[in-house]
Amino acid sequence: MMSIPRKILVAITARPSYSRIRSTLQALNQQEDVELHCLCSGSALSDRHGRVADLIREDGFHVAAEGETLVPGNDPGRMAETTAQTILFTTRHLEIARPDWVITIADRYETLGTAVATSYLGIPLIHVQGGEITGNIDERVRHAVTKLSDIHLVANAQAAARLMRMGEHPDSIYVTGCPSIDLAREACQISLDDLALALVGQEGLDHFNLEGEFIMVLQHADTTEHESSYRHMMMTLQVVSASGLPFVVFNPNSDAGSEATSRAVTDFRRDHPLAPMGMITNLEGRLFLRLLRQARCLIGNSSVGIRECAFLGTPVVNLGDRQNGRERASNVRDSPWKPQAMAQALTYQLQQSYAGSQIYGSGHSGELMADIVAHLALPRKKRFHDPA
Repeated sequence: MMSIPRKILVAITARPSYSRIRSTLQALNQQEDVELHCLCSGSALSDRHGRVADLIREDGFHVAAEGETLVPGNDPGRMAETTAQTILFTTRHLEIARPDWVITIADRYETLGTAVATSYLGIPLIHVQGGEITGNIDERVRHAVTKLSDIHLVANAQAAARLMRMGEHPDSIYVTGCPSIDLAREACQISLDDLALALVGQEGLDHFNLEGEFIMVLQHADTTEHESSYRHMMMTLQVVSASGLPFVVFNPNSDAGSEATSRAVTDFRRDHPLAPMGMITNLEGRLFLRLLRQARCLIGNSSVGIRECAFLGTPVVNLGDRQNGRERASNVRDSPWKPQAMAQALTYQLQQSYAGSQIYGSGHSGELMADIVAHLALPRKKRFHDPA
């Protein structure tokens, strides 16, 4: 007698969310008793942010539905409105689809919308990457999603310990590593010729010398300091330009302040037409990580500098408070938003080399996560767990 497949729905609301779950989706697709669906909304449908929903389909995954939930604007109120739209869209889909489990990823504001809708409908919720600490509103979102979730797939033992201190039952917590490290492991196998081919058509990168030294810039607006986004990005570009090395600037995410961040890049490009500067709007995840591995240094405030660059061994200058509290390897050097300190940190990191670290996993997390998800028992009624 054939068993009924377990219906798993994965909510993907942004470009980095897909990068962090792709290897898990691949492994789940290979499970015989799993019926896998993706639910796409938010900036996952935004052309400006790469429209990752199209890439999900190209990779062979089923997109069950798309929801235009991203509310245009450049201030925190639009993030709240996007969260509300995510709740509405997700609720309407789940009421019809009724999956056995929903998976939500990390700490973006749309993640909270997914968690609220799923919890109120009584559908078991799996949260990926809970228990971590950062320096902005993402941490509040992550911990709120933790309390709405039934199962936790976390990156390391420190994150697991925090969840237990938050009252989560040890039986609901699995240390799996971070599946984005799987992508980093795969990226190391990409040749420079294939990487160069992928960069053709990106602004300023058609004849970029990948074998020479260059700097990567990946800087998002900090939601707690979004009014300073333009100034912060301009400061970074000035410091990087003063190094004399070519540099590549990657498009920021859709958080409040992102438009000001992008405007600073545009203005700098206009005012410094001879600067050895390339710009990337979107790049497939493994190719992006291969470019990071090739870079002499990454500067900015993205979590990729903390997670994937640890595995890759890429030197990182981490700016501001956005990643405060995250476990980090020796490849990261922190700097405040002060030009002299930023320049000193960059000069130091340009002279360093680091071995890769497995602080966020060995590159096989997707297989482990898929095996756990495919065989989960229905969760117990959730209660605050007091170890005492």
